[in-house]
Amino acid sequence: MNMDTMKMDMMMRRNNNNNKRERNNNKESSNNDSNNKLRSVDLSCMSLESLPIPSLDLATISKLDLSNNNLQNIPESLTARLLNLTVLDVHSNQLRSLPNSIGCLSKLKLLNVSANFIQFLPQTIENCRALEELNANFNKLSKLPDTIGFELINLKKLSVNSNQLVFLPSSTSHLMALKVLDARLNCLRSLPEDLENLVNLETLNVSQNFQYLDTLPYSIGLLLSLTELDVSYNNIKALPNSIGCLQKLQKLCVDGNPLASPPMEVVEQGLHVVKEYLCHKMNSSEDKSSQHKKKSWVKKFVKCGTFQGRINGGRKRPQHEGFTKLKHQSIDGLASPGGFIGALSPLRIFSPRRSFS
Repeated sequence: MNMDTMKMDMMMRRNNNNNKRERNNNKESSNNDSNNKLRSVDLSCMSLESLPIPSLDLATISKLDLSNNNLQNIPESLTARLLNLTVLDVHSNQLRSLPNSIGCLSKLKLLNVSANFIQFLPQTIENCRALEELNANFNKLSKLPDTIGFELINLKKLSVNSNQLVFLPSSTSHLMALKVLDARLNCLRSLPEDLENLVNLETLNVSQNFQYLDTLPYSIGLLLSLTELDVSYNNIKALPNSIGCLQKLQKLCVDGNPLASPPMEVVEQGLHVVKEYLCHKMNSSEDKSSQHKKKSWVKKFVKCGTFQGRINGGRKRPQHEGFTKLKHQSIDGLASPGGFIGALSPLRIFSPRRSFS
């Protein structure tokens, strides 16, 4: 074989290889386009009363939107085959329960079941360990699975507002990744005692539990990442002194509570004065019996670097000027609507509202 023939042969091979590569790239691109179509399936707002027999390979779907239909149930066989599902949205249907096979969705990150008639979440939901957001607002939940906090270790947002919850399971305090907890508009009698494990919690809303919620746990002062706390429209008469240790707290809503501590004149001066008042009260050694109860908590505060006072030796801290003579000041960013107007109203004197930020 002469040199020209060899060169031509090499060129032809090179062209063939390039053509093969191009065909493979086109094939991959076509497959990717096909997969992209399959990955997201939108069957929302179709007035569906039942799900049609799927013609798609369910294992290829990563997002399924069944919201705003009239579905009364989700077949067990359907969820069991959605092995790669990461988002499931079934809000605004007629669902009364979720299938037990939802525990098969090991890759699920977002589950929206809001605006249904669900009375309980299946225990198997704990197997959805990749879950980062659970929205179960506007249902008829009377309780959550007891061990939900031990298993959903990646959960960042838990929204269960507008239900019939009487309490949150104690395991809730183990949701260490949790950033937002919204449990307003329920019938909560209390909150879990050991909240200090919620080290990443930034927003806690337990407002509008009305006459049911009358106390907050002392451990609320160890939520070191907390920036927003809404306890408005409950039956709380005294805020825990530990709230004075929440260094990152920027917004505190206490509207509609019969607060006696802190008193009204402190509340009206804003969040920074309230925090100073509560911190001073916790540091004070005047109340011996109360001090005895707080010793274990104080150790925790010292460990976390949020407590600056002394409680031993009977030594009193110098009293802050702001507590001997409290002066009314205007507050920037009142938490309640029309806060400035309400503050000037004569009816304000008789109102139980306590709000500030």
